[in-house]
Amino acid sequence: MMAGFDIKAFLHTLTQRAGVYRMFAADNELLYVGKAKNLKNRVSSYFRARGLNSKTVALVSRIDHIEVTVTASEAEALLLEQTLIKEHRPPYNILLKDDKSYPYLHLSEHEFPLLAYRRGKKKRDGRYFGPYPNSYAVREALNHLQKLFQLRSCEDSYFAHRSRPCLQHEIRRCSAPCVNKISTSDYAVSVHQAQLFLLGKNTELLQELQQQMLQASEQLAFEQAAELRDRIELLRQTQEKQHVYGIDNNSDAWALADWQGILCIHRLSFRQGRLLGSKHYYPDNLAGEDYEQLLVDFVSQFYLSGHAAEGLPDELVLDVPAEAAEALLEALKLQQGKRLTHSRGQRGRPAQWLHMAQENARSGAQARLSGHQAARQKLEAAAALLNLAAAPNRIECFDISHAKGEATYASCVVYDHEGLNKSRYRRFSIRDVTAGDDYAALEQAVRRHLTRCAEQQDLPGLLLIDGGQGQVARVQSVVAEQGVAVRVFGISKGETRKSGWEFLWEAGESKPIIPDAHNEGFRVLQLVRDEAHRFAITGHRKARAKSRSSSGIEGLAGVGPKRRRDLLLHFGSLSNMRSAPQEELEKVPGISRKLAADIFRQLHGE
Repeated sequence: MMAGFDIKAFLHTLTQRAGVYRMFAADNELLYVGKAKNLKNRVSSYFRARGLNSKTVALVSRIDHIEVTVTASEAEALLLEQTLIKEHRPPYNILLKDDKSYPYLHLSEHEFPLLAYRRGKKKRDGRYFGPYPNSYAVREALNHLQKLFQLRSCEDSYFAHRSRPCLQHEIRRCSAPCVNKISTSDYAVSVHQAQLFLLGKNTELLQELQQQMLQASEQLAFEQAAELRDRIELLRQTQEKQHVYGIDNNSDAWALADWQGILCIHRLSFRQGRLLGSKHYYPDNLAGEDYEQLLVDFVSQFYLSGHAAEGLPDELVLDVPAEAAEALLEALKLQQGKRLTHSRGQRGRPAQWLHMAQENARSGAQARLSGHQAARQKLEAAAALLNLAAAPNRIECFDISHAKGEATYASCVVYDHEGLNKSRYRRFSIRDVTAGDDYAALEQAVRRHLTRCAEQQDLPGLLLIDGGQGQVARVQSVVAEQGVAVRVFGISKGETRKSGWEFLWEAGESKPIIPDAHNEGFRVLQLVRDEAHRFAITGHRKARAKSRSSSGIEGLAGVGPKRRRDLLLHFGSLSNMRSAPQEELEKVPGISRKLAADIFRQLHGE
């Protein structure tokens, strides 16, 4: 805590009403946002003489000043807190990533509708079911539906050109409407029944299938009756896999587990009595909150920030006192107009669901810990191979990708105690460097990266470069220029250019380390190098594709969106436009002779 902040005077004037407090560092960085039913009591708890854990002490040591906003109720304080967290993303708060899009099942508008996995905006005609919590849940549902109702999964372009049934029909996953193996009316019945299944109307669906089976039997259509009997049995088996089928509840069960310092929060999502989602979360408790408060804070941010793919449940199963959950329930009512019920999971079905969530949370924490231990062992093995005094906190590997100097990108991938840590990956678009000069591109990327790391006091323990002595020497010069203590090594292919025959080059050394191909430390360096290569190529290809598909035609003077579209429809590509004579340009609707001449000159750099 900064000397200029008179905490006693501040606490003396602090109100006891509900509100939000914001803790700032000396450079005005927002460190933490919290809400309180009683601001004076809550803020005072951070400045007790005893009883604070090390994480809370670390936060308090950085506080320069505190600002408060008084609200009418704790629920309003919670809403404001979540708004501020989402807007400013303070480093000591729990931060949930926004999902870019949710997956859905899409039933198309067609004589024989297609049932398929979709993600993103609902641009297509037809009906969408979902959203689902993850792609696994969608694909599992799609797998059940194909077995039960044999709806087609092929796109319309494929469907329209079939002359014989595909493999999906042979394995009884599709009724082959493409070659008229099923009538329009029978297919429509299957579509209707699939919709009942997706809407959770399983009792109604079973009754329909049983009625169809009886009718087929009465009409002596025994083969059809047997097929319906098998479908009913498959439906029942599918329902049995849903642990709580038959209980018409919309509930979410939450639990938190701590296993040797690894925190895991687990959520089970039940809709219409079916388990639709199950997911682990691993929050960073940087503010040192007690576990009950941490769980309530996490759940609050989850719902108030719109992370629930299946929508709000009717019941929240959360093992915290009613008063701890009350503010969240009231905030959801204010924000979304829905009042949830709260259960501590002490008896009945909620107790069973809470137990499931607790078991999953414990399992998730244990799995995370075992992964951390394996990653630490690999870092130690790499340190032993490279003769480092201690295992690096993380390895960062750089690689360069371009095509004859076009769309040059550098990648930086990270391996730390979590393994490959994709949240820390970075790409650098290289500017103002001679085309094809990999040395200069690498130097620019490393300089930019180390400058940022030094500012944040978050330097890596080891820089690994995809290259030999030359690349390592250039990077070492950047490290020396920055004045930071970071070891630099390169990994290069040997004369055979085969994996497993690489050389390891240390900055300042003339002879390489030639590792055993089976050495665990060497394998992790190979893994990181290959991942850097993949990541660099991905960024380069995206940039190159964007450049080639848009920059040439979009840069043409006198050509707006409609004319661009007409030109591309006529020629198919920018390459075809460049090779076409001027007279061919004049044939495009809306392109006059004068404009065609202007376009022709621009396309040929005249």
